[in-house]
Amino acid sequence: MSRRAAWFAFAFVLALTGCQTLRSGSPTEDPSALRARIDSLEARADRLARTATLRNPLLNSTLWTQTAVEYEGTTRQAYRMAEIMMRRALADSLWTASLEQANRGSDTYSDKPPAVVLDVDETVLDNSPYQARLVRDDAAYSAESWANWVREEQAAPVPGARAFTQAATAQGVQVIYLTNRDASLEAATRTNLRNLGFPVDDAPDAVLTQGEREGWTPKAARRRWVAERYRILLLVGDNFGDFVAAADTSVSARRVKARSFRKYWGTRWIVLPNPQYGSWEAALYDFEYGLPPRSRLEAKHEHLTPKRPQ
Repeated sequence: MSRRAAWFAFAFVLALTGCQTLRSGSPTEDPSALRARIDSLEARADRLARTATLRNPLLNSTLWTQTAVEYEGTTRQAYRMAEIMMRRALADSLWTASLEQANRGSDTYSDKPPAVVLDVDETVLDNSPYQARLVRDDAAYSAESWANWVREEQAAPVPGARAFTQAATAQGVQVIYLTNRDASLEAATRTNLRNLGFPVDDAPDAVLTQGEREGWTPKAARRRWVAERYRILLLVGDNFGDFVAAADTSVSARRVKARSFRKYWGTRWIVLPNPQYGSWEAALYDFEYGLPPRSRLEAKHEHLTPKRPQ
């Protein structure tokens, strides 16, 4: 429990009781009795704060990722499908997962060397311990705490990811890791990947981080860089922005856009489950990251559908 949560809960208890317990004693009341009353209030505040921590919105999704056999089954299923599709793509020189290449209306990419492009977080590396710390500490994501976690280089492999990347390398396919991790975290990311046995072979660059080069903030810019050098067989990720540009739009607009690419899902695009965070969540509160937690929760509740859509 965080100190802030404890004090908020303590203040709530005081407001709820109107400090009646403290005012009921006479000026000559036994100090030990007064201390006991204060301790009782603090205990109630502690229980309230603990309850708030236990209701952290990350609790279920983080536990599902860390304990559910269904999670591992889903990720392994996705990567086995990815390997099947990769072999199919290698046999078809016109195959591309890149919208940049497909939209050019030509096959100029067909002679390029093959590559697969994978997101890193919750696609290749499992960062659920970081989420677990946020739940335990009743804390919110911050760039500082995230960077500290990345520099620990302790993320585990997402089940199935390592075997897939090794299979790709064995078949002569370049593995590209395209991540929104900041460029300052690239060295730690590379070390984490290598220590886990992931192939990190630069030809010329296998790990493309945010801001690494001028104009490399959006993922689309980095995908274009890859598309200029390789035939992209597959895109693998956990977030809509790993596949398309301008993914940070409304829930309805995202749905319409995703449906327009139905033929890509499960063939050229392989998606991994991530119930913990992502643009799907931010879309629920219109990407207003400065909203207080309660306002975010209220916005999320507005999107619940208690009846079957007509």
